[in-house]
Amino acid sequence: MQRRKSVAAVLAALGLSVVATPAISYEAGDLIVRGRIINVAPQDDSGKVNVNGAKTNSGVSVNSDTMPEIDFTYMLDKNWGVELILAYTDHGISTTSGALSGLGNIIDAKVLPPTLTLQYHFAADSNIRPYVGAGINYTHFFDEKLTGSVKGLSDDVDLQDSWGLAAQAGVDIDINDTWFVNLDVKYIDIDTTAHISNGADIRVNAEVDPIVWGIGIGRVF
Repeated sequence: MQRRKSVAAVLAALGLSVVATPAISYEAGDLIVRGRIINVAPQDDSGKVNVNGAKTNSGVSVNSDTMPEIDFTYMLDKNWGVELILAYTDHGISTTSGALSGLGNIIDAKVLPPTLTLQYHFAADSNIRPYVGAGINYTHFFDEKLTGSVKGLSDDVDLQDSWGLAAQAGVDIDINDTWFVNLDVKYIDIDTTAHISNGADIRVNAEVDPIVWGIGIGRVF
């Protein structure tokens, strides 16, 4: 009983009266638009940096970033929908361990990762509507440049674009009969090869594989 009271208190603090609020009922043809603040947290795993084909003892890591995001879900029926997310983030790549660890952040790059998922929405007529989804991601890296201690050493910097799978889970919680709060988490499979040419040929493979946490609001049109 105490736990139920605590949950009710939290919802009340957020301005969410699930019992009193009429449910937003999804239907075929609905367009759901959400705006979120997302945190992209790479779960990176790097190979070793190669210089002119020789493997060093150093790897790389990718930092996280927080940015706005917008997504659109088209409902095929009351339970099934297709979601497209649109956002870009900015990430730094740093050397880790070994002889190159002292270089720190060496590459900055912008990342555009449009992701398309097929979702199943549970309890489509309820005030609280959880969902799960799975789909495909295409990640485009752009505006790559050297930074930090290696800034200006080369203009030939490239991160290879990536195709991969994506999975998600989330929930929509009604505020009123028009607006709802959204909580969402995604895992995206992103692999890339960073290539720098400055007289030497420098390459490293990296599995970025971020978890994307999101919170925002949305409405149905």
